[in-house]
Amino acid sequence: MDVESPLLKPWTGPYGGVPPWTLVRTEEFVPAFDVAITRAQQEIDAIAANPASATFDNTILAMQNAGDDLRRLEAIFGVHASNLNVGPIPDIEKTVVPKLSQHGDSIYQNKPLFDRISKIYDSPSMKDGTFTVAQTRIVDDLYKTFIRQGARLDETQKAKLSQINTRLARLFTDFSQNVLEDEKGYVTWIDDEARLAGLPQSVVDAMASAAKERANSGGKWAVTNTRSSMDPVLTYADDRALREVVWRNYYNRGDNGDKHDNNAIISEILKLRAARAKLLGYPTHAHWRMEPTMAKEPQAAMDLMMKVWPKAVARVIEEVADMQAIADAENADLKIEPWDYRYYAEKVRKEKYDLDLNEVTPYMQLDKLREAMMWAAGRLYGLTFKQISGIPIFHPDVTVWEVSKADGSFAGLWYLDPFAREGKRSGAWMTDYREQQNVTSEIRPIVSNNSNFVKSGDGATLISWDDAVTLFHEFGHALHSLLSNVKYRSQAGTNVARDYVEFPSQVNEHWLDTPEVLNQFAVHHETGEALPQSLLDKIKKASTFNKGFDTVEYLASALIDMKLHLAGDADIDPDTFERETLAAIGMPAEIPMRHRTPQFAHIFSSDAYSAGYYSYLWSDALTADAAERFVEAGSFYDPTVAKSLYENVMSVGDTIDPAEGFRRFRGRDVDTGALLRKRGFPVDE
Repeated sequence: MDVESPLLKPWTGPYGGVPPWTLVRTEEFVPAFDVAITRAQQEIDAIAANPASATFDNTILAMQNAGDDLRRLEAIFGVHASNLNVGPIPDIEKTVVPKLSQHGDSIYQNKPLFDRISKIYDSPSMKDGTFTVAQTRIVDDLYKTFIRQGARLDETQKAKLSQINTRLARLFTDFSQNVLEDEKGYVTWIDDEARLAGLPQSVVDAMASAAKERANSGGKWAVTNTRSSMDPVLTYADDRALREVVWRNYYNRGDNGDKHDNNAIISEILKLRAARAKLLGYPTHAHWRMEPTMAKEPQAAMDLMMKVWPKAVARVIEEVADMQAIADAENADLKIEPWDYRYYAEKVRKEKYDLDLNEVTPYMQLDKLREAMMWAAGRLYGLTFKQISGIPIFHPDVTVWEVSKADGSFAGLWYLDPFAREGKRSGAWMTDYREQQNVTSEIRPIVSNNSNFVKSGDGATLISWDDAVTLFHEFGHALHSLLSNVKYRSQAGTNVARDYVEFPSQVNEHWLDTPEVLNQFAVHHETGEALPQSLLDKIKKASTFNKGFDTVEYLASALIDMKLHLAGDADIDPDTFERETLAAIGMPAEIPMRHRTPQFAHIFSSDAYSAGYYSYLWSDALTADAAERFVEAGSFYDPTVAKSLYENVMSVGDTIDPAEGFRRFRGRDVDTGALLRKRGFPVDE
């Protein structure tokens, strides 16, 4: 391996260096990882072998600075694995991911290193005020993380743990690749124009564009197997058979009984996770994963979910009754099925609120909504965004923006990769390419937002209202990193508890439907006219419409996640477990889980959200209460409240306990009643 490869060199160029996307050669990834892992290991070994007494600077801070080459390489490869997973990348990923797992284990199982951390953890400096609050949190978190990752195990147990982690790393990759293959392989083709009845023209145009990208190999119009393509068909297509085919393709990903079926992989993952938890001294994987979260233990998460679940199910029963009544009145001769839910929900919305979201879509221009997010961030936090060129990008769809603070100083770079394409994982997410830190000098973050919107053939790309909410949500994650103002990299931006990290992103959704945003940026793609006030009023009036569906499809996934990981080492057939568990909790037959088990990437493509999908509800309890503070102040742009949000939430990362940060912002602990009010559910007195 040429050690002068761009993959191994510090990033150069403006803004403190930028990722060298145009210099990437995929054949260099595997040897580059071998070199970078070796270098990182040597740096860690040097820290562990330091003959000087352990101090914060020569151990904790030194660990923060170790492995820079590997971090940069992982950032570049992560984009190829998520956004550009074509050609040799799947095979490279299967080789690289286990190597990274083994490297991580070698750090956590390094006894001399853990001994140094332990001495600092047990030192008077942790209690006598010598360390800052941020330093104390770093030491405490690092010490406990090492224990959770097996630092106290004997050598035989450590070897067993590494074997489990390496196998899991491979299974996570196999799971992700299988879902990706089913998203590529199950395209719904349409040749008969009559089958497009009911679909907005913008959706039809996007389907035609998707077909052209695939050389019209199966028809004139194509529905790709992603949520952004599936959702409008299920919402507007009059052709019930078409809706069913699209629905089955989407919800059967990873569950088709072929070589890409994920059920056996899931069963093995669950067994290995249970064995690892037992080895580490925890009752279940859920207990192990939740120890460092705000909730602390599974029962706290279950209590919140079960507080909401029966209210959501009761609302779904009401929603289904309203839909069935319309279907009966139309003599449709059908019982509402999952592929009917969105379609008839729109009919109910129109009947109850005289609101047809099809009328809203022409005002939902992707470019204008991007401007809206930036404008709101300017009003709230003083940020400004300027599109720049000449910076390397990894795909022609990507744009890059220079972000400046209110005083004109550099805040960071923001990359936007908005469109679906082959080899890009479904959904929407935010990525840190470089985290903020300020130890010896200011290093500003580089972040990206990634979506799967369907590009229009010509003219403006129009997105649904739900997609617009997602756009603002992911931008909230980006703002969390861009506004970070901490000293140490490991505490920057989104490096916070899993069930807190969604709070800043969810609260950012609230600025979408403010009059200030909609009046300026929700403009018709042909006439340029603003969204009519009458439509604005209807949107507000219908704000809690269909919350039964939204809540139940999400909570079903969160409950399955938790129950799977509380089952210990039981033999689990995923399809059977899913079916029986949903029946036991009273899942309405008319709704699917948001993420069925065989495609549940949040919990089976890594450990990240495993026993943690509840986090969205936990964070939304904080979000709903935080939003009420803006309402109480009279405006979502109130400068005093915005300043407090910045100082206590957006800028502090993990330098303080998240519960304390929220308490400082709200003036008290969270009121979970706000969550029920937000969704229009009855609040217990």
